[in-house]
Amino acid sequence: MEFLSSIVGLIPCFYDHTSKHTVYIRDLKQNLQALRKEMAELNNLYEDVKARVEGAEQRQMMRRKEVGGWICEVEVMVTEVQEILQKGDQEIQKRCLGCCPRNCWSSYKIGKAVSEKLVAVSGQIGKGHFDVVAEMLPRPLVDELPMEETVGSELAYGRICGFLKDPQVGIMGLYGMGGVGKTTLLKKIHNNFLPTSSDFDVVIWDVVSKPSNVEKIQKVLWNKLQLSRDGWECRSTKEEKAAEILRVLKTKKFVLLLDDIWERLDLLEMGVPHPDAQNKSKIVFTTRSQDVCRQMQAQKSIKVECLSSEAAWTLFQKKVGEETLKFHPHIPRLAKIVAEECKGLPLSLVTVGRAMVGEKDPSNWDKVIQDLSKFPAEISGMEDELFNRLKVSYDRLSDNAIKSCFIHCSLFSEDVVIRIETLIEQWIGEGLLGEVHDIYEARNQGHKIVKKLKHACLVESYGLREKWVVMHDVIHDMALWLYGECGKEKNKILVYNDVFRLKEAAEISELKETEKMSLWDQNLEKFPETLMCPNLKTLFVRRCHQLTKFSSGFFQFMPLIRVLNLACNDNLSELPTGIGELNGLRYLNLSSTRIRELPIELKNLKKLMILHLNSMQSPVTIPQDLISNLISLKFFSLWNTNILSGVETLLEELESLNDINQIRINISSALSLNKLKRSHKLQRCISDLGLHNWGDVITLELSSSFLKRMEHLGALHVHDCDDVNISMEREMTQNDVIGLSNYNVAREQYFYSLRFIVIGNCSKLLDLTWVVYASCLEALYVEDCESIELVLHDDHGAYEIVEKLDIFSRLKYLKLNRLPRLKSIYQHPLLFPSLEIIKVYDCKSLRSLPFDSNTSNNNLKKIKGETNWWNRLRWKDETIKDSFTPYFQVDKAEAYFAEESETSSIDDDMQEQLVSN
Repeated sequence: MEFLSSIVGLIPCFYDHTSKHTVYIRDLKQNLQALRKEMAELNNLYEDVKARVEGAEQRQMMRRKEVGGWICEVEVMVTEVQEILQKGDQEIQKRCLGCCPRNCWSSYKIGKAVSEKLVAVSGQIGKGHFDVVAEMLPRPLVDELPMEETVGSELAYGRICGFLKDPQVGIMGLYGMGGVGKTTLLKKIHNNFLPTSSDFDVVIWDVVSKPSNVEKIQKVLWNKLQLSRDGWECRSTKEEKAAEILRVLKTKKFVLLLDDIWERLDLLEMGVPHPDAQNKSKIVFTTRSQDVCRQMQAQKSIKVECLSSEAAWTLFQKKVGEETLKFHPHIPRLAKIVAEECKGLPLSLVTVGRAMVGEKDPSNWDKVIQDLSKFPAEISGMEDELFNRLKVSYDRLSDNAIKSCFIHCSLFSEDVVIRIETLIEQWIGEGLLGEVHDIYEARNQGHKIVKKLKHACLVESYGLREKWVVMHDVIHDMALWLYGECGKEKNKILVYNDVFRLKEAAEISELKETEKMSLWDQNLEKFPETLMCPNLKTLFVRRCHQLTKFSSGFFQFMPLIRVLNLACNDNLSELPTGIGELNGLRYLNLSSTRIRELPIELKNLKKLMILHLNSMQSPVTIPQDLISNLISLKFFSLWNTNILSGVETLLEELESLNDINQIRINISSALSLNKLKRSHKLQRCISDLGLHNWGDVITLELSSSFLKRMEHLGALHVHDCDDVNISMEREMTQNDVIGLSNYNVAREQYFYSLRFIVIGNCSKLLDLTWVVYASCLEALYVEDCESIELVLHDDHGAYEIVEKLDIFSRLKYLKLNRLPRLKSIYQHPLLFPSLEIIKVYDCKSLRSLPFDSNTSNNNLKKIKGETNWWNRLRWKDETIKDSFTPYFQVDKAEAYFAEESETSSIDDDMQEQLVSN
């Protein structure tokens, strides 16, 4: 009967074999095969898209909704197709004679479903080819601030968090003595908004310091609110800027965190609406004075107390370290006494604790306890109580020269980042490093002192390259207090951000005892006619942007000046002739001023050792025979400055000096370069060489003897030249090259001191293979060279050896910018044991990096570039890509150019600023 039923069921099928209904039955097997094939293609596409999405999300990007929807649809479709394929296979197996269905209606439904799903899968494949799968996340509301682990602040922190939730508390002040941990607590509050940032529209952080600068605070507010730069520029007054900030902040629920306030701030003057129960905004600030809390009308004032004995001991143990504490059985007991003497002050605990790291002799701990015990336990005035304890770190400096170098750091205004080389040069000028015969030896001595100051926690490193230091404002104030005989002679050293205070001091003759003076006043237009400073040895006048000139007699009564720093007064256009009467002057910095002609009277400065003329705002005339009369000159710097008197003449005068050791200079003519090439003496003095603005094609034929004599060359900049061809004239035979050790020796004979190379806008440059001879190179920047195809070419005589050499073994920073034909950095993998940062922008032909499984990422911090470039890179092995992908950071064009505009700032992590502080 079942057989007859099947025959009867076939009659309608044969009745109309060509109808669209029978096609579903007839083509079922073929369609199942096609569906499997299409589904395999869809699965591959799904895996590719998902991998791209996951990679983007690892880089903190957000998948597009269209892509997310497609992925979900595919995942649902996979389940549906599997079910249909299973039913289709079963239907095929049931067929009589391999082709006749037992149940036409069932076969028809399955065949139709297969056919429809085949169309759907094909459509899904068509929709899955996305150019972009993810987009950058919007800027986070809160950028996490770096901070150390807090100890013992839980109670105060809990109270603050409670008040932040109280609608009746809009303004809150945290007050306490310097170094007690107010800033750390405020940072903790700031970072707490990371997981709860949805409660507020904007969270703003700013360090105010003294004196407060309303326009600086307005700039921070403006940037955080992401208002247009043009809008800032077109509003010339503080009132106009305040009005716009107020208009925007009124529409937002904000948190404003202000660190280190010393006086009342007028919120409306800044453009900040008063927080209240309606807008639910908050302002939290830190200050050393409870009076400021009252002046700011804080609804809640919280005193930040010193740590309890238990918490202080915990913090002190962390800073001293377990190894030191366990070295001798007496040390833990003595260390507890030292911690108690710090009176729970976090900054003191940290500073003294770090000073005692590695101190394993109990008698030295006894001495520290005695030193701390000499001062009263309770001293009126928070500065005295703090300084007398922090003074331990100062007292433990090994000699008076280092102590004097530390005091000199306080001449820089609070919150100013200090370039280490500038510090050392000014120490030389003051005579703190003793008699200087060789500028390079003096620099080495200076770097050792900086290291000791860092270890004593009296200054701290700033930036990735550690070319800068900062001094905490409490330490800064302590240094001023120390130099003023612990407050007894306050006028021995003066650091003013308001020259009005200087005028007051001058009127009552308080400057007669002043030995060091530092003046920073952005609003200053004119100094007093003259200052009676018979004992003044060091004078800074910095960043006085309105200052155009000094009076003719300004320097008349400053006979002892040794160090004069006038840098960054960008409208200062002339110097008084009286500057030539400063017979004891040893250091003079005129960088970033608008001085057009040096007064001929400068030739009288027979003791001048260091002269800076960097980044001058206008072309400068240097009178003939001026430089040649500076008979004590050891270091001359003319960087990024045009001179009207001719570089070749200047080089001749420099060559005539007996004591010259170091020269930084830009050369822009063949005549000047030839002069340099002819002078062995000048070659030995060059530390920084810039070859700029060459109109014609140049070929730098540098002999091996020439390169050897450039023994101090540390930085080489080449810009705006058609071509650069540095041919290496080897002083060895091909047989010598066979030995690896011989080749290394050969490399070290050339650019051994070269650390920094910048090549830009050299249109015919094809490669930079010669940099292999810079065995200690730390930074290489190449940009706007339209013909370069390789950074290093492997087609040279020592190829067999080079492949094994430690090429770029010291390289830390590599930047490649706008090199359209660049195909390769090097055709073989490199180890890169020191590499920290790579930046690649607009190098569309660069399809691979010289990385393999042996390439080090121990020091690597980031690889910055465009997403499309990174995604197109070819890798020998996916595991290599996986190991470096976590370091990749998207570098969009707008972000890149914003960063490039700040290359002269201290924040850039790759650019060494050659202009002195």
